[in-house]
Amino acid sequence: MKKEFLIKESSLRNFSLKARIRSLGFALEGVLGFFRTEHNAIIHLMATVLVLIAAIFFKISRTEMIAIAVAIGFVWTAEMFNTAIEKLADTISGEFHPKIKFIKDVSAAAVLVSAITAFAIGSIVFIPKFFT
Repeated sequence: MKKEFLIKESSLRNFSLKARIRSLGFALEGVLGFFRTEHNAIIHLMATVLVLIAAIFFKISRTEMIAIAVAIGFVWTAEMFNTAIEKLADTISGEFHPKIKFIKDVSAAAVLVSAITAFAIGSIVFIPKFFT
């Protein structure tokens, strides 16, 4: 227990703005790599842009925009985790393995669930706008 405290205290003492900026750079490299290698990223980007244009056109409320932003972030996060899991699985084994197939299928299912959730939120927000 004491050792864990010392590690946490030590890491706080060694905080470095330069290291945080470097970490941000790694994250941005990940985003750029994601867009360079994943076709689904372009599909998600187009959907995001269309939804944001619709939000502006229909002048949705702040609460509705928060729901839309959370849904968009949910889908992007799921897709990025799915990509990372698939790349890691392919690195571990390039050959078919039933356990790796299951892992990849579940991570793809997470993207599907997030997309269905986002679609439901979008429907709740936008469908009434067509009738007013």
